[in-house]
Amino acid sequence: MAAPSKIVVVFDFDKTIIDCDSDNWVVDELGATDLFNSLLPTMPWNSLMDTMMRELHAQGKTVEDIRKALTSVPTHPRVVPAIKTAHALGCDLKVVSDANLFFIETVLEYLRIRDCFSDIYTNPCFVDGQGCLRIQPFNSSPHACANPCPPNMCKGGVIEKLLSTLPENIFIYLGDGVGDYCPSLKLREEDHVLPRKDFPVWDLISKTPMLVKAKIHAWTDGQELEQTLLQTISEICPSFLDDEDNQLMSADCKLQTVSTSAGYEPLRRTALSPCTISRLRRFI
Repeated sequence: MAAPSKIVVVFDFDKTIIDCDSDNWVVDELGATDLFNSLLPTMPWNSLMDTMMRELHAQGKTVEDIRKALTSVPTHPRVVPAIKTAHALGCDLKVVSDANLFFIETVLEYLRIRDCFSDIYTNPCFVDGQGCLRIQPFNSSPHACANPCPPNMCKGGVIEKLLSTLPENIFIYLGDGVGDYCPSLKLREEDHVLPRKDFPVWDLISKTPMLVKAKIHAWTDGQELEQTLLQTISEICPSFLDDEDNQLMSADCKLQTVSTSAGYEPLRRTALSPCTISRLRRFI
């Protein structure tokens, strides 16, 4: 069943699709944590990961060793079903991540959800003539963004280009990190941002929620990610639900400031019932 209004769902990768940082996971699994920590203060993260790949290669670690390490990354059991359901409903799924293409594709293929995603925007990589995985920056030149984006990638720039290419589509953006704040600011009033609660992007949005034009829906773990994502899709396309379920949906979920002393609370939304989620999953 295709969505009557085309929905683009953009996922961050680390701590969103998977429940860890893939760079740290590979470094730890291959026994290079101490070296990584010693080099961390000396260079940007993207350059550090390229250096780590060369160091691991010098220690005899192969691309297959890296691939094997990635197949054991922790993933919440409800994330893959959420992705499959969104894809089956007709949403256009994309990844925008500051990891790298090899790490992301390896994990998505292992989880058997690579075909759910139409595009992956991330740091490119290649295997050189010596068999060493090399990681390059997404932005070959400085992006000059004033938001707290890493020097090698401005996710906000990616979202701006997607919005200009697909202006009639409604966007849903899911993320957790500092780099996910910039794309959150680029979204429009008709769009939705799903920040992971108590992670850096949530903290940044919480400080000045009025700067985010999109509707904001927080989630804490994979189970809430599934619930919140499917609920958001259902709000955009009410035909996925019956009339009784539609009456339970809140139309406005934008974070609002209560007062400078009391802080703010998100407007409450009625959660989808388990049977409603089951009906949405039937499209898998």
